[in-house]
Amino acid sequence: MKDLVVTENITLDGVIDAAGDWFGPMDATEDTADLVEAIDEHRRGADAFLTGRATFEAMREFWPAQTDDETGNTDYLNRVHKYVVSSTLEDPGWEPTTVLRGLDDVRSLKQGDGGDIVTTGSLTLVPALIAAGLVDEYRLFTYPIVLGRGQRLFGDADNVPRLRLTECRSFRSGVVLLRYRPEMP
Repeated sequence: MKDLVVTENITLDGVIDAAGDWFGPMDATEDTADLVEAIDEHRRGADAFLTGRATFEAMREFWPAQTDDETGNTDYLNRVHKYVVSSTLEDPGWEPTTVLRGLDDVRSLKQGDGGDIVTTGSLTLVPALIAAGLVDEYRLFTYPIVLGRGQRLFGDADNVPRLRLTECRSFRSGVVLLRYRPEMP
């Protein structure tokens, strides 16, 4: 059985939407080599990438066009099997991609063998995954910034179990990775 891992870039006050330009996926203003290595480590453990339609379409427009990406994101996203949850998308236009029609399809995907299923962004899908009890791990790359507004990871989420910290790792940039797994009742 595969683990479904929510990986989010998040502010100290829990905001995960990127409005206000607080997060740039290719920001080269600081030394982020240790952070890039941690992300690469996580990519090596994943063989599926899950998103909602809006995040998928934004990524499809941005990542394939990147030619000087030193983070490895472009190569990873172009080769990993992508799954997009959408009731309306017909032609994903970015291979390899499979369209899933709902959370039952996500449950079925988790039944397979192999590496992790990773999801990121997806401001509508992630709360639905949390509410449905489908998340096996949270990897929160916590940025030292407070926005005071924006969509929060657990803002409207129902059915969030108690979480157990499994890793805390800091990076030179001030970002801290917090990994949590839900405790089983």
